[in-house]
Amino acid sequence: MVISKTIQHGSNHEKPAVVTDSVGSNADASPSHETTEFVLSKDGFKLFPQPILGDHLDPLNWSFAQKHIILAIIMSIYFMFTFITTTTVPSFPELEENYAASLEQMNWTVAIPALGLAVGPLLWASPADIIGRRPIIILGTAMALAATVGAALAPNYSGYMAARFFQGLGVSPASNVGLAVINDLFFEHERGQKVGLWVLAIDLGLLFGPLIGGAVDLAGYVWIQWLSAILFGVMLLAEVLLLPETLYPRHLMLSEQHRRRHPCTDADKAAPSYHDAERSKIPRTKKLAFMNVAPVPGVRHPKLFDTIYRFIKTFKYAVVPISIMTYCFGWYWWVLSVVTLVPTAYAQYSPQIQGVLYLGLIIGTLVSEVCCSGSLSDYIVLHLSKRNNNQKTPEMRIWLAYPAATLTAVGLIVWGVSVDRGYHWIVGQVAFAIFGAGIQMGNTAVCSYVVDAYPMQSMAMMTFYAVMLNLSAFIDPFFVVPWVENWVNTEIACFSIVMSPWFCTGWTSLELAKSQKVKITFKSRNGGHVIKNLNIDILGHLFYKSATMESQSFNWCPTNMLDMPPS
Repeated sequence: MVISKTIQHGSNHEKPAVVTDSVGSNADASPSHETTEFVLSKDGFKLFPQPILGDHLDPLNWSFAQKHIILAIIMSIYFMFTFITTTTVPSFPELEENYAASLEQMNWTVAIPALGLAVGPLLWASPADIIGRRPIIILGTAMALAATVGAALAPNYSGYMAARFFQGLGVSPASNVGLAVINDLFFEHERGQKVGLWVLAIDLGLLFGPLIGGAVDLAGYVWIQWLSAILFGVMLLAEVLLLPETLYPRHLMLSEQHRRRHPCTDADKAAPSYHDAERSKIPRTKKLAFMNVAPVPGVRHPKLFDTIYRFIKTFKYAVVPISIMTYCFGWYWWVLSVVTLVPTAYAQYSPQIQGVLYLGLIIGTLVSEVCCSGSLSDYIVLHLSKRNNNQKTPEMRIWLAYPAATLTAVGLIVWGVSVDRGYHWIVGQVAFAIFGAGIQMGNTAVCSYVVDAYPMQSMAMMTFYAVMLNLSAFIDPFFVVPWVENWVNTEIACFSIVMSPWFCTGWTSLELAKSQKVKITFKSRNGGHVIKNLNIDILGHLFYKSATMESQSFNWCPTNMLDMPPS
């Protein structure tokens, strides 16, 4: 075995090493060689996905600045994902008077955009895999802009509700399509931090919404919608000018790169050139039309209804619904409850002061992301993988969920007691900070886990996540008013104690699942024949383990939907 290393001299700032693994045999006195090349990170881990060295059209090779400009655009859209939902909360009294509606009907105006946010990912995912990420994001933002103008000009309650639905539908690509863009831009070992920043955007949008809405309400409740329209307009301009296509035909380019480097069986005659990929005539990423509406060449194109089919089929893979549904309905549920309960809990204050009382949640969320969350998740994975022979498993992300669940429960309970007993407002702010920190850490842990567990189905995973997250947000406002009328805040908070052990139990079941030994059988499509002699790198990708072909038993880790078509 011969291992050689060279350093990439591309535009990518990381400059990973290229490792060539050559195995020779002397059967019949005729040497033969089988050569496998792969790229390592600076820490010695095999990069996933593998970049196309020398190809400036590969998003993985783009500069640090360009990657993070695109990330900032995606984060800004995801910020609006929840901002539009909660920014109208301080203006409820004016909206009630203008539309002759009850408080319960006003809570429905928070639920309706959440319904659009839940339906949207099912509609946008397949087109984003066909014509690309860029046109879908631009189209969605344009729809959200038009709907926001409609909400500002709505003459009656029904028109306002319709506009609110299309607001949510338009901004919904920020969830699954937005995460797919992050998946296109960054390597696996970078995703914890980047997903953490992406999650930070949705959490801050949820919390800054009432804060900004309360201040803007001084100019009139209509200006809350006009401000959102201005923000959507700026984002639309940034998307048109600064957001290139990121959907890249990676499998095709990797196979072409291997073929060009090794045109014959004698590896000594195959002189590698890291610029071969640039000579390909396939239009991709920046070479596509400015407003492309044609299928992106070189990638697998799903059918339009494949997303709905995959969403239903996802229930078959227990680790996904266990983690996501437990988080959405047993944990994240309480965020929107708290946001809509604040005006009732602090009824003695003006809407502007009530908006300021969300600062505790904002501070806790920011501190959690800076000190913990994504970066801490990446550190935990790196530390645990070094103890596991440099083999990473998605379940290493789970460890961050335990302190997150504890912080969330403690913060929510303390806040409920402080409101019920009339404690000083600073007690509630400290509780909010603890609660916000737990929510941010938990959201990062869930998103990072499902993406790492099923990297080839990241779009399907985030579609399931986005639908469930927003279904919980859609259902919640229908129960908040009856709870406030019949329960006290302490009882609502203490109910979270019941849900937190359920959440921890869900994660513990995932830990138990990964320790089981199973026998893996690969079958062909047409007759149940066992497929043997699979490439060891394929097995390593599927199971994140150093599998050996002498044994058919592997340490099972749910990292791919073996019978689900890839996204």
